[in-house]
Amino acid sequence: MRARLLEATVELLVERGYAGTSTTLVSERAGVSRGAQLHHFPSKQDLVVAAVQHVTEVRGRELEEAARRLPRGARRTRAVLRMLGDHFSSPVFAAALELWVAARTDEALLAEVAPLERELGRHTHRLTVELLGADESVPGVRELVQATLDLVRGLGLANTITDDAHRRRRILDQWALTLDGALGTPGENA
Repeated sequence: MRARLLEATVELLVERGYAGTSTTLVSERAGVSRGAQLHHFPSKQDLVVAAVQHVTEVRGRELEEAARRLPRGARRTRAVLRMLGDHFSSPVFAAALELWVAARTDEALLAEVAPLERELGRHTHRLTVELLGADESVPGVRELVQATLDLVRGLGLANTITDDAHRRRRILDQWALTLDGALGTPGENA
């Protein structure tokens, strides 16, 4: 029942945003009584905090699963960037984005969202370094990895307004060429 409530919360965050998500709608979507929902999550804040934790765990698992399916060798950088681009344009990212925006003006929510996002950000950075075979002891490489993550996050944000998959793919393909040159892996995207 708890899982159904969390999934319903994420779905509603994506569909209706934070302001449009209510405990009543979550109960209805999850197919549970209001009393059962209140037993698990007495307030919207409790429900949203649990959803933040749930979304963070789901995002981490999705990244790990996608990383395991990446090809080795030729076109690896391009595949890593497309994986990140897909992740940052997924419904789970849209739900997280709703929580970020709400947390900007809600101190209690920010106190819950910020540490989880910092941890997920560190994990995503480490994973990206590993997947790209980047050597962060080389000056500028850490910044390139962070610029890559900022780029895919920004493209994911743009995707919330309009489906931008074709444009995103072209941008990421060009960035893969740039990264290969900067990281010393020329020819990967040939």
